[in-house]
Amino acid sequence: MRKMIRGAAAFATAAAAVVALSGAAGASGAQPADTWAGCPDGAVCIYPQNQNPAVSPSHVFYSYGAHNLTNQYGNHWVLNNQYGGATARLCAGSNGVNCGNPIAQGTGVYADLGPINSITLNR
Repeated sequence: MRKMIRGAAAFATAAAAVVALSGAAGASGAQPADTWAGCPDGAVCIYPQNQNPAVSPSHVFYSYGAHNLTNQYGNHWVLNNQYGGATARLCAGSNGVNCGNPIAQGTGVYADLGPINSITLNR
């Protein structure tokens, strides 16, 4: 009787391990819950021209302050996946000069980046 109980317990443990491993393997290609359209948590992302919907960013910014942009023309998605109330702004001038309205956390804009020369990440 004891051998039968031990055998059943070993089988149940092995079955649970197989289920757990298969669930982990199936989830390996999934993005973390805090990733938004490929934009990591805490970042502001710019996507390639005319990529609609936004799928994979071409630029990812993490640090606060101004970031100059080059060779960005036409319409691009800009997603603010920062947290803690942090905003982003698109700026006509280099080094964060002449900026537009703030882009709130958890929001994005589809904007023509032709006249945009920098982006700022703000606390």
